[in-house]
Amino acid sequence: MKQKVLLLSLVTALSGAIFLNQVDADNTRQTQRTGENEKGKSMKIRIKLDSKTLTATLEDNATTRDFVALLPLTLTLRDYNRTEKISDLPKRLSTEGAPSGSDPNIGDIAYYAPWGNIAMFYRDFGYSAGLVKLGKLDGDADSIRNTETTKATVELIKE
Repeated sequence: MKQKVLLLSLVTALSGAIFLNQVDADNTRQTQRTGENEKGKSMKIRIKLDSKTLTATLEDNATTRDFVALLPLTLTLRDYNRTEKISDLPKRLSTEGAPSGSDPNIGDIAYYAPWGNIAMFYRDFGYSAGLVKLGKLDGDADSIRNTETTKATVELIKE
């Protein structure tokens, strides 16, 4: 009798382990299919400049989530220091959990907390206190540098 109970317990435990392993495998496939990562869903935005359309992949942080909550948004771009295009935002973004600053690269999109504006870098720049990286352009940043327009429409891409 003890052997039957022991065997039954073992079969039940193995069945549970197989089931949990299958659920984990299903979740992994779902994550790969939807582009989710451990922190949540990856976010992409579309930036329309006249006839050009760019995309960018955003990071998952409080500042980015606050920015995304403003979308869709029409920005008035202006060149700053022959390095970046900047635009004021309708409100200041959260910097909760953000580092004290960052060193942007070409193609980076960032929030400059001291001024409350967004910046899209088309040239390399040094470390800036108060700069929070939001994401990176998926393609070439030359489209940002060479744009004649002062208006850009930014919207979340729903996947």
